[in-house]
Amino acid sequence: MRIACLGGGPAGLYFAISAKLRDPAHDIHVFERNRSGETFGWGVVFSDQTMTNLMQNDSVSAEKMASSLAHWDDIEVQVSGQSVISSGHGFIGIGRKRLLEILSDRAKALGVTIHNEFPFDADLTRFSDFDLVVAADGINSEVRTANAEKLGVTIDQRTNKFCWLGTTKQFDAFAFLFEKTDAGWIWAHAYRFDETHSTFIVECSPETWEGLGFENMEQPESIALCEKIFARHLDGHPLITNATHLRGSAAWINFRRVVCENWSFDNVVLLGDAAHTAHFSIGSGTKLALEDSIKLAEVLDRPGLGDRAALKNALSDYRDQRHIEVLKIQNSARNSTEWFETLDRYIGFELPQFAYSLMTRSQRVSHENLRIRDPDWLGGVERWFSGNNLQEHIPPQPMFTPFTLGDMHLANRVVVPAMLTYSADEQGCTTAFHPVHYGARALGGAGLIITESLAVSSEGRTTLACPGLYDDEQLESWQQIVTFAHQHSKARMCAQLSHAGPRGSCQIPEGTKGMDVPLEDPWPLIAASAQPWRPGGLVPRAANDADLDRICQNFVSAAERAEKAGFDMIEIHAGHGTLLASFLSPALNARTDSHGGSLQNRLRYPLRVVEAVRRVWPSSKPLAVRFSANDWLGERGITPADAVVIARALKNAGVDLIDVSAGETSPDAKPVYGRMFQTPFADQIRNESGIPVIAVGNIFEADQVNSIVTAGRADLVAMGRPHLADPVWTLRASAAANDHTQFVPSPYILGQDQARRLAEKAKSAQ
Repeated sequence: MRIACLGGGPAGLYFAISAKLRDPAHDIHVFERNRSGETFGWGVVFSDQTMTNLMQNDSVSAEKMASSLAHWDDIEVQVSGQSVISSGHGFIGIGRKRLLEILSDRAKALGVTIHNEFPFDADLTRFSDFDLVVAADGINSEVRTANAEKLGVTIDQRTNKFCWLGTTKQFDAFAFLFEKTDAGWIWAHAYRFDETHSTFIVECSPETWEGLGFENMEQPESIALCEKIFARHLDGHPLITNATHLRGSAAWINFRRVVCENWSFDNVVLLGDAAHTAHFSIGSGTKLALEDSIKLAEVLDRPGLGDRAALKNALSDYRDQRHIEVLKIQNSARNSTEWFETLDRYIGFELPQFAYSLMTRSQRVSHENLRIRDPDWLGGVERWFSGNNLQEHIPPQPMFTPFTLGDMHLANRVVVPAMLTYSADEQGCTTAFHPVHYGARALGGAGLIITESLAVSSEGRTTLACPGLYDDEQLESWQQIVTFAHQHSKARMCAQLSHAGPRGSCQIPEGTKGMDVPLEDPWPLIAASAQPWRPGGLVPRAANDADLDRICQNFVSAAERAEKAGFDMIEIHAGHGTLLASFLSPALNARTDSHGGSLQNRLRYPLRVVEAVRRVWPSSKPLAVRFSANDWLGERGITPADAVVIARALKNAGVDLIDVSAGETSPDAKPVYGRMFQTPFADQIRNESGIPVIAVGNIFEADQVNSIVTAGRADLVAMGRPHLADPVWTLRASAAANDHTQFVPSPYILGQDQARRLAEKAKSAQ
């Protein structure tokens, strides 16, 4: 096969090597615009696993790379001169120029023809005599740009500014250096890549960039200011650029996240940064490019590719086989990018938590990953988190540390959230199921248990099998459940009060019946607007002033009953399309009076209910609100930025805790699922509105709970389905951690002791 490779960077050269190794008969030409030995950028970072992959693919070039690699295990985080160092991370780096020398020499030795100083653009007619054209022309690919529609290109330009520099200062660790200026925070990503130089990437928000005047500086002035800002880290060494051709502020750029739905068309295929990009803060761009090259060479090593259809299938397989791995890295890179873009949320953390948050920002590194890498450092973080910094103190894992709100003291950070059980009788009273269900979970060790939605009125139920708290008979049954939990466990009990609004009067979702199927003989519904929750659903009546007065009093009466029942906390449900959510969300609220239109107006009634409940609920007991922080409808619904405004208003109204959920306000929603998929909303609300939060949403491992609370992303973590499957999930996690801090009901102590021993035995056997 005759192959033209457009771009002589690591991707293009390594593909040429990989293809030649598989079939020396390939006639491969690499076309590069720059002179031989000319490159931009400084060092690139690999992992040990990447080097293993390269060694398996081509041991000759990999061994030459290995002899030029800089190795380091430490990450250092410095904030205004205060430093913390964590070890065991296993990074390796190499100078980009040295890498290109190795790959260029190896390609030539294998018979690849390299054409330097060869200008090319999106016009591919010059390469019509080639069987395959590989576009390895980087992040600014002209081939991709000219064929964007065919390739399904999406480019997301990020907000922060960065400048890629070098220095002769040798850093012993991968260093993150944060300095505060009059214009805001600015930071550097610095790492050594050979015996004489380090990469030094300077990054800041656009506001800081403008405030420092970089926009109006020529490159020497810009570098001089960076040297001044980072003087304490450079020890007199200069900052250096190898992009002197760039004028003025052009040396500062915004990262562009490139995503392509298709990676090929006709006989043209994209490779590396031309097809996808990953933010420099996780150092995976070159790794992805090299691994792309290996896979592309593999799929081309098939018989019969002279047939255009066979070639098309091979290129499609290349994309399909690489897409998932690339997407994982891109998602991690996006998380990392957003962490730096929202630095103000975290920079006020104490240094141990700030460093932990930085190290876990991409969600690729978890709590237990850090324990494997540097158990001493993580132990120090856990001691800090527990509030006891004494070296001899053996701290509990963060999930098992207490948490206090008002007079409510929780034994740990684990929450059993509200989960509908559809087990009440038609009068909204509990049945024999409820004491067993809630009693089992109270005995199971969770710090807080939130009841399923308790309707504040008969017409406020979702189904006829949903319980309420609108009469005294219901009060007495819940009082028995709460009393049992208090007498036999350390669990605190929270009543979730709700009015189903447009989602009421539905059949029980069992058998072949789905969710939100109206009753054959429904009761009338009420909502903010005369708008069904979903197409074909029951149309509610728009609430009038008398309705609003009555429903508000329903919430107040239910709160008074919750106090008599002995509940430790109340949670008002204002999410998931319920009545209060129908006021909050523009997707459900079409009112034109003082309760509709602007967010301020849509908040008016939910705030009225909250304030009324707060007046009758004891001030020493916490009041929580659950709402949907993202309608997943773009600007047509509540956005995360709106959620911060809502949380601040609720806080000012006397709310102590936000239970952060998302979605279920419209069937048109397009949620982005994944592990911990709603935690970013909890993080944003907690750290921008200054109110404690519960994170919920596809969280199922103790490791995830530890990571979330230690990083300051949430204060409590709710796990619903894990506790449905295993009522003693929390005690089981305690046993697995060899934890002795949690209360175990006396009848179960022997079993918990055995569980700890078995867990330790299993660890020793690994």
